[in-house]
Amino acid sequence: MTVERYIRIMAGFVVMLSLALGFDKSPIFVNEWFLALTAFAGFNLFQSGITGFCPPAFLFKKLGVPEGNGACSTGKR
Repeated sequence: MTVERYIRIMAGFVVMLSLALGFDKSPIFVNEWFLALTAFAGFNLFQSGITGFCPPAFLFKKLGVPEGNGACSTGKR
């Protein structure tokens, strides 16, 4: 798997988890402030789409995940 794929999986997981923890009719509801995490994930996806700067990409690259040819790629190998 590539950096971009890990980022998509991580973003989807954060959104789904924060919705489950922040939605009051959820069986694992904790507090509605968890919905702020959903907003943060959405904002991060939005800004990375515009600027190309993707903070989790640095972490995954340091961990040795191979870089693909997608949105989070710098073009270098």
